[in-house]
Amino acid sequence: MQLVPSIDLYQGAVVRLHQGDYAKVTRYDVDPVAHATKLRGRVSRLHVVDLEGARSGLPTQLEAISTIAAAFGEGVQVGGGIRSLETATRLFDVGVSRVVLGTSAVKNPEMVSSIASRFPGRVILAVDARDGLVSVDGWTAGTQLRGADVSRRFDGLPIDCLLFTDVSRDGTRSGPALESTLALAQESQRPVLASGGVGTTEHLRTLREASERNGGQPFGVIVGRALYDGSMDIEDALT
Repeated sequence: MQLVPSIDLYQGAVVRLHQGDYAKVTRYDVDPVAHATKLRGRVSRLHVVDLEGARSGLPTQLEAISTIAAAFGEGVQVGGGIRSLETATRLFDVGVSRVVLGTSAVKNPEMVSSIASRFPGRVILAVDARDGLVSVDGWTAGTQLRGADVSRRFDGLPIDCLLFTDVSRDGTRSGPALESTLALAQESQRPVLASGGVGTTEHLRTLREASERNGGQPFGVIVGRALYDGSMDIEDALT
């Protein structure tokens, strides 16, 4: 199972939101480029989120993302504010390997289908769920869709994977939403990347054991806050 460190960018800083709440922001004294450089060659993916872009629908961190991508190399995946083919193309042009599309997958599936067709294997569908229903616009608005409903919209297209986040657990270090993650993998029949709630190496161990029992699902897990606040050591996390 892959460990995928996360860098969440907001107002020029590396941050973490609590349960997706923009009023509950924790800022970390972390240089994102130095962090990306440290991780280069040690993990195969790096997850970067433009939180301002996620909320506004307009990308705001292109320059920072370009620098991070150059520091890390191949494997950077970016989400937040990607609402057009042009924005996705700009990100690919600055070295981003994959784009993460959540709000667009709900509000503009035709555009997402176009990106997935033009850039096969480079689109990740973000399924951000609160109480089982998908949230959009930086988790500020709800829908009546379930994760599997979103996935089915893109059946037959070369999607890289689903990124599943239980919003109620994100930033809490309370443990992953294992049951709902596995349920989505089974319903969608797509690879799933888990996110939200991972705060200890024991949580990682639980996910790895579940992955071994369930045919490699989830295939990876995103970890952010725990690597910044010292509750998880990167060396321990990689072993």
